[in-house]
Amino acid sequence: MPGPLRHRDLLAPLWRVVVAFRLVAWVLAVAGWFRERDDYPGTVAPLAVLAAMGVWTAVVTVAYSRAAGRRVRTTLLDLGVTVLLLAATVTTQPAGAFGEGAPIVTSIWVAGPALAMALVRGRGGGLVGALVVWAAVTLLRGYVGDREVFNLTLLVLVAVLLGYAATITRAAELAVREAAAAQAAAVERERLGRAVHDGVLQVLAAVRRRAESTDQLADLARLAAEQEIALRGLLTTGPAVAVGSADLATALRLLASPDVEVAGPAEPVELPAQAAAELTAAVREALANTAEHAAGARSWVSLEPADDEVVVVVRDDGPGIPEGRLTAAVDEGHHGVRSSICGRLADLGGTAVLHTGPGLGTEWELTIPRGTDR
Repeated sequence: MPGPLRHRDLLAPLWRVVVAFRLVAWVLAVAGWFRERDDYPGTVAPLAVLAAMGVWTAVVTVAYSRAAGRRVRTTLLDLGVTVLLLAATVTTQPAGAFGEGAPIVTSIWVAGPALAMALVRGRGGGLVGALVVWAAVTLLRGYVGDREVFNLTLLVLVAVLLGYAATITRAAELAVREAAAAQAAAVERERLGRAVHDGVLQVLAAVRRRAESTDQLADLARLAAEQEIALRGLLTTGPAVAVGSADLATALRLLASPDVEVAGPAEPVELPAQAAAELTAAVREALANTAEHAAGARSWVSLEPADDEVVVVVRDDGPGIPEGRLTAAVDEGHHGVRSSICGRLADLGGTAVLHTGPGLGTEWELTIPRGTDR
């Protein structure tokens, strides 16, 4: 089963768009000045403003390329510097020239902060940024004409739409985080449920079966004490993480007993340690079910490794499982088969196939894909 979803900044592509806009807009401003340089009384002041614009473009490019720089205070600083550079353009033209339609060297570069504010504050931030930029340009021009109204409408539309897209994307990101948290919680509950079932619940079942035999009270007390320690440790530690590889053949041979016969290859069967541990636990659960529900029955465990998968067959000569019994067990709150066997194999990307019936015994065929560590 794949691990929890990794956190991704879903707004990162939109930030890259804003960064690209600032760079392209600065290049266009330089090209516009070069094309209309005859409309400027001098070259020093326009070049100084363009150089300052280039420096600030580099600064915000670095800032907006990192999560730490995508903050409200950064966009407000960007807006303030942009307005100051816009104001500095008064040095590039004679007094009153802007009111007569003289070109402004900053061109569309000044729209950048409105787009950045749209990303951090949504539609409202985009609207405020667009209005501030438009007001600064209008104050510089000294009048409002059809062209200015068109530019305002276009800037507000783009900023508000970008802010709306950012709001929707942010909501999607929150949903992804909640889904990841819910997935992690479900995996942990499943792990705890298996551990409790494989230990505490089995001991409680033994207590129930032996309760009438007073000469076994000491043994029951020992089992109860062991499971109390195990349960306390389980509740105070995080998920167990297995690393490296393990020999599944050796792990299965340790399950052999007078009533359980284990057969497999003599050479090691290497699997990722977590996979070997989970598959061994599933086999142990199948054997525990036989011991509980088919007293006196013999069991056989067979390990059959292949190049691309590993198959473990667990069968017994008990009376078998009546039709509908597993469904009834789940309805009664017993989840050993569903969780400790089927759930484990599903998490490993494998399958657990049950063959049984009245008088036919029980056979589990547990199959998992074989990893590269072998």
